[in-house]
Amino acid sequence: MNIPGPEPRTDEGVGAIAAAGGLHHYQRWLHTEYGPVVRFQLPGAETAVSVADPVLLEATAHINKRPERLFDFLAPLFEAGNLQVLPADEHTPLRRLLLSVLAGRPSHERHFARFTELTTALADRWAERAGQGPVALQKDLTALTLRMICAYALGGDAEDPDAVIAAFEDVLTEYLGRLYEVPAPDAGEEGAKRAAEALARLRATVCRIVAAHDSGGGDRSDLIGALVEAGERPARIRDTVMMSLLAAHHTTGVAVSWTLHLLASHPEAADRVTDELDRVLGDRPAPEYADLRRLTYLDMVLKESMRLYPPGPYGARETAEAIALGEYEIPAGATVFYPFWAVHMNPDHWPEPEKFMPERFTPQEVAKRPRLAYIPFGLGPRSCEGAGLAVIEAQLVLAVLLKRFRFRPVPGHGVTPIERFVLWAADDILMTVSPRR
Repeated sequence: MNIPGPEPRTDEGVGAIAAAGGLHHYQRWLHTEYGPVVRFQLPGAETAVSVADPVLLEATAHINKRPERLFDFLAPLFEAGNLQVLPADEHTPLRRLLLSVLAGRPSHERHFARFTELTTALADRWAERAGQGPVALQKDLTALTLRMICAYALGGDAEDPDAVIAAFEDVLTEYLGRLYEVPAPDAGEEGAKRAAEALARLRATVCRIVAAHDSGGGDRSDLIGALVEAGERPARIRDTVMMSLLAAHHTTGVAVSWTLHLLASHPEAADRVTDELDRVLGDRPAPEYADLRRLTYLDMVLKESMRLYPPGPYGARETAEAIALGEYEIPAGATVFYPFWAVHMNPDHWPEPEKFMPERFTPQEVAKRPRLAYIPFGLGPRSCEGAGLAVIEAQLVLAVLLKRFRFRPVPGHGVTPIERFVLWAADDILMTVSPRR
């Protein structure tokens, strides 16, 4: 049976995506209009099929290949091959190694105190400027989470963390600007030159840290340490650090930003979070690692926020052979599109999907849904290796900030989600921040 979808266009669907307000909105429209499996045009993909049914997604969960053309824009960041599209035989052992570090409790605990210091420093800055105008959540929180991942990935060996962060921002601005055809502030040859110099500085920084590990010195970076001990070559180590910075930079920061945005609009839920924090933490301004397991309502709030605003709104895989999805057959070589946002808004599994209801994530409610109804970090062998670390970071940041502050929306400031590698608010999320006590 033919897969339903819109009529082909001469522009490869670019106009339809633009008219919808971006690929993230277009996917939601496609599935509302045509059902759970939709064939559509996507530049760079000869055959593209989007799947928003979590039961049907199970048939694709084993796929271990990403469409190379869709990730070409990241290739210049890597020296030893684009890590986003490594063949399965190379990707699988690297993934196993990354999971042993990024998903491990010992590594999370070892870095937790440093994460708390960085978060507390931001909270102190907000307290000092209380009453001096609104806070731009995305700006401040993505800067915080970049500092956190730098501390995690590089250890304490970065000679000038602020310089590392500035260099990475130069690189990211240049390459994401190319992807979305958004001119950088110094677009053209000057911007490209600055990005190339920044990339060289980042690689040189990682080289110095690798040398410190080889000599037995330096403040341990679990990530680099594991890669060195596994015998990975220097170029692959540098690439892996770059990928970790790229993947973790905006995602955790925007997840926390959207969560605070939702809580500011739902004061009863915000009060319930702060009551839980007061009960678990008492007079302590920040949680210990073990406290996070007791912050059950905060965890439900974060999950519901990532359902409504998944940090990465979609993913993609490429079929190596034909697969059956219900009554449809997907040919070999097709791009299977994972519209995370549309999956999370599927009314068959999420009644009143637009509503913010953290109680959806009680154990009893979770047990009623298919496994893949909630996939903020993707699925299968190419899902996010840093998911566990990202959740720990987000829970910590939310706990520290909500223990100290109340958040109120700035009247008249619209919050519009757009897709910029992550699900971003177009004009940031402006918030009035005031001390609770």
